[in-house]
Amino acid sequence: MLLAVAAIGAAALVGARTVHGGSTLSPLRARIVALAQGQVGYRTDPAGTYCNKFSAYWNAGNATCGNGNLSEEWCADFAAWVWKEAGADVAYQLAPGSLNSDSASFYVWGTDHGTWHPAGSHYRPQPGDVAVYGLDYSTVTAQHVAVVVAATSNDDAPDVVNGDGDRTGFSVVELGDHQAFADVKGKGGRLSGYVSPSTPPAS
Repeated sequence: MLLAVAAIGAAALVGARTVHGGSTLSPLRARIVALAQGQVGYRTDPAGTYCNKFSAYWNAGNATCGNGNLSEEWCADFAAWVWKEAGADVAYQLAPGSLNSDSASFYVWGTDHGTWHPAGSHYRPQPGDVAVYGLDYSTVTAQHVAVVVAATSNDDAPDVVNGDGDRTGFSVVELGDHQAFADVKGKGGRLSGYVSPSTPPAS
């Protein structure tokens, strides 16, 4: 399904850019950041539901919205959409080892692909990473994921874009500055680590 958003066209024109500290952001990471930021302010339709276009893109969720949207909690669907539209390696299906609506699927993906960086490992987050919050290693569940758009002075509190955020409204795309905890009502789970994107394997 095609999503007509202005950010896609803008992201296609984004090349390497300089980030904090003078390092160069790769074209893939620049596209991820542009796409995520371009969706800030998006709200579910109908309002007050989980009906959203990102889950519909993956044909995931319940068809109870009365429009083309599908309904499920969608922070992971949003992050996977951003990666996919930017050109990152993404395999989405409800199966072990694939990305899906389960936030912990990003952790599993990262460990399978060698791109998982646990909090406290002295890894400096990079724009385009996906931050995983509230990960329970014993049950392989997580509370939330968000797309990193900038590192901060605290490696465990990046600036992010949240899909299915709840601070500025119910189930919206919103910014999170120095976000050390999941973007949920109350105080969510602490940052658990990062998953870095990779390009698809050569065919």
